[in-house]
Amino acid sequence: MSLKIEINKCLQGYNTLALAARAAYFCCVSDHQQIQDALAFAQSKSLAVIPLGAGSNVVLASDVDGLVIYLDLRGVTVKDAVDTAEDSVDVTFQAGEDWHEMVSYSLAQGWYGLENLSLIPGNMGAAAIQNIGAYGVELSDILISLKVVDIESGQLLTLTTEECQFSYRNSVFKQSLKDKCIITEVTLRLSTKPVINLEYPALTHYFDDQLAVPTPSMVSEAVCNIRRSKLPDPNELPNVGSFFKNPVISAVSFKSLERQFEANDVKVPGYVQSGGAVKVPAGWLVEQCQFKGVRQGSAGVHKDQALVLVNYNDSMTGDCGKDILGLAADIQRMVAAKFCIDLDIEPRIYGSL
Repeated sequence: MSLKIEINKCLQGYNTLALAARAAYFCCVSDHQQIQDALAFAQSKSLAVIPLGAGSNVVLASDVDGLVIYLDLRGVTVKDAVDTAEDSVDVTFQAGEDWHEMVSYSLAQGWYGLENLSLIPGNMGAAAIQNIGAYGVELSDILISLKVVDIESGQLLTLTTEECQFSYRNSVFKQSLKDKCIITEVTLRLSTKPVINLEYPALTHYFDDQLAVPTPSMVSEAVCNIRRSKLPDPNELPNVGSFFKNPVISAVSFKSLERQFEANDVKVPGYVQSGGAVKVPAGWLVEQCQFKGVRQGSAGVHKDQALVLVNYNDSMTGDCGKDILGLAADIQRMVAAKFCIDLDIEPRIYGSL
């Protein structure tokens, strides 16, 4: 077997929270055969399999038992034009490709539709697990199919968009297929004609004074500027971006929330969803509970963005993962007590307190 297996591997450089958890076993795979070899090794030792990409949506609360498989699958291929819909192109990205780099690459090729998803951290494979979304666009809007390797059998399978069961920040990979497969590639249908989506308020305001119609590249630049103004760079201050999902509550509950704050002349932000439910910004709820800028041990809530939890201690010592989850639990308790709203943690947690 050509696959290199490492023992007691430090994962600090493999997660954007810079948590220094260790993997009992670790390997890097760059093709299908190496994935098969890794799965055979795991089965031979009865090890759990933990796929890992950019580590931008994981919290390594403690050392990780099992085999961590780092996915370094690379490559981009385009389907023949005769097989695709008019004014579109089907592009297949290997799971290890960096998401934002592929957004920029697609723009350079004249493939449009990813602009609103610019600067989202992580790799292509993980994007499907999370059904990433931003500024009025979700991955499910453009994904055609993807391929996975079944962890138990090693079989390569193709799943359609419908079979992925996408919903808000959710997919079948967080439900019935959780821990059962490894995504190896995703195929997206992109437009060969500029498609501009400025429906999201922040983008609308950004281009208020723009006389000409913005180009896709201008939209991408705008999204990058907005994200940089709101979110800290993980390379400068370790974090996983938004730590909590925006809760979706009933219209009745939202009205009650509005009445709770109207006496103080505070407008509660909310975005009506299909079906009448309302999405409430989790960051606003956290901020109302006075957590912005709070620090507990190694963990803290960012001073400018209440939705972002950060790791102030990126050394090789301390219980940073436990501090992060402890602070998150305190936030959840306070928000539940004040608003009767349960906040769900967005990143995947490995290990335990």
